[in-house]
Amino acid sequence: MTGEQIGSLVYLVLLVTAIAGWLVASQRRNLGRMAQYAAVWSFIFIGAIVAVGLWTDIRNTVAPRQSVMMEGARIEVPQHVDGHYYLTLEVNGTPIRFVVDTGATDLVLSREDARRAGIDPDALVFSGRALTANGTVDTAPVTLGTVALGPAADTDVRAVVNGTDMEDSLLGMAYLQRFDRLEISGGRLVLER
Repeated sequence: MTGEQIGSLVYLVLLVTAIAGWLVASQRRNLGRMAQYAAVWSFIFIGAIVAVGLWTDIRNTVAPRQSVMMEGARIEVPQHVDGHYYLTLEVNGTPIRFVVDTGATDLVLSREDARRAGIDPDALVFSGRALTANGTVDTAPVTLGTVALGPAADTDVRAVVNGTDMEDSLLGMAYLQRFDRLEISGGRLVLER
């Protein structure tokens, strides 16, 4: 500890001692009730300290962040609490979050994500059809200038824009097959080129 930190600690201890002394002197007749209040406030204070100390662990358990570990051409992604794997790819220089969907054939952009990537969905021709768990949807074929996942970058990537609303864009097999290895085990998705 530095001298300034020691001085602050001494000041804090003296202040707490003075306040505690005043409370004891002013509440001599109700020492039992004062002890109860002191115990309650002590538990609240200790609980707050524990919550602050464990906040990172609590946050990662309740709503974990997806962290991508990249080693050269190897990418590892932990499984999200909801059971899915999420990856953020740069599409035409814009970061877009995708759900990894091995049941999807194409790389599928939502209308909103297509707009963010510089594609005007209103100018597209939705001539294709895709069978989904929610029924048949219209799709529009597009070619993405660049798609990058960490060190793995591709140009002129074929994709489709979904004609109906969808929450997340889908990273289907047409893109995933660009990797030499795709493995899902032990709560991790591993991609290698």
